[in-house]
Amino acid sequence: MAINSLKLRPILLHIFFWMCFLAIPILLGPNTNSSSPEDVQRHYQWTLFFVVFGLHNIPFFYFNTEFLIPKIFKTRGILLYLLCLLASIVFMVWYHDQLFAWFFDDFFEGGGRGGGRRGGTSLRIVFQLLFVVAVGISYRFLSDNIQEQESKKEEEKERLKSELSFLRSQISPHFMFNVLNSVVALSRRKPEMVEPVVIKLSELMRYMIYETNDSKVNINKEFVYLESYIELQKLRFGDDISIDFKSDICKTPSSIEPMLLIPFVENAFKHGVGMIENPTIEIDLVDTPANLIFSVRNKKGKQIEEKKDDSSGIGLANVRRRLELLYPDTHTLSIHEEADTYQIELVIKHS
Repeated sequence: MAINSLKLRPILLHIFFWMCFLAIPILLGPNTNSSSPEDVQRHYQWTLFFVVFGLHNIPFFYFNTEFLIPKIFKTRGILLYLLCLLASIVFMVWYHDQLFAWFFDDFFEGGGRGGGRRGGTSLRIVFQLLFVVAVGISYRFLSDNIQEQESKKEEEKERLKSELSFLRSQISPHFMFNVLNSVVALSRRKPEMVEPVVIKLSELMRYMIYETNDSKVNINKEFVYLESYIELQKLRFGDDISIDFKSDICKTPSSIEPMLLIPFVENAFKHGVGMIENPTIEIDLVDTPANLIFSVRNKKGKQIEEKKDDSSGIGLANVRRRLELLYPDTHTLSIHEEADTYQIELVIKHS
């Protein structure tokens, strides 16, 4: 139904335009109560001729807009277009002059009545044809410009959609890479904990595969996903790290791009655990009717920063780009780095 409506809309607009154009003499006609019978008869003749004349100009209008402009002007140049347009106007003037002669001399059987009017008819026809040409050129260039803008928007939309799909596809491998590293480390330190960790990992994978196909997910689902990831890290590190995860979600939770928040948490565990005394990670998730506020704070070590591998930073660079694409004017990402702490705060305004 929507597609048919889009196709019918321009057709209906064209029909409406020509109906209004042909109705001009009727709308501007004399008052039948105060006008003489001769004036009414004369207006009736001119109205009938105007309608016949207008109906013959409709093909000329579309000949100019659908053939001359796209096929001649835009491919062969303006000079050939003007020559073809001039030839068309000359033909139309001759044709309408013949039509005028037949209309008044034969149709109304009044050669004398028509003969006096024919002197200035050709000039009036030229001006009316030029008006039709001007309207046609304006219509064609405006229509082409609108189509070009729509095409550019559609191309940009598809480009952003492809880029977002690519960015989202990067999250899963990067996430799995980090988690599998955690499982390997846990198998060496606490092999008895590998089984519950794998079970928790399967829950995370289920969300990643089945719940993230939509462009937006309920914030509660993202919260559960974050909670499962944090539980997995607790199984890995035990009491070696202090993790404080607090949340405050309103009764009507908002929606969010799936797996948008996890890179910040991953980054905290990657750089906030290691040669750090009493490592601490604090995570706050607040969802209000106006904003979504997410903050992650972790301790930093004072040791010399080791050389990063090729995959380091993919998560944060990825999420920055996704935020630029999805929330270009409605998000604020703040990073506060001090000597022993690192904190990010993300604020997304609800539309």
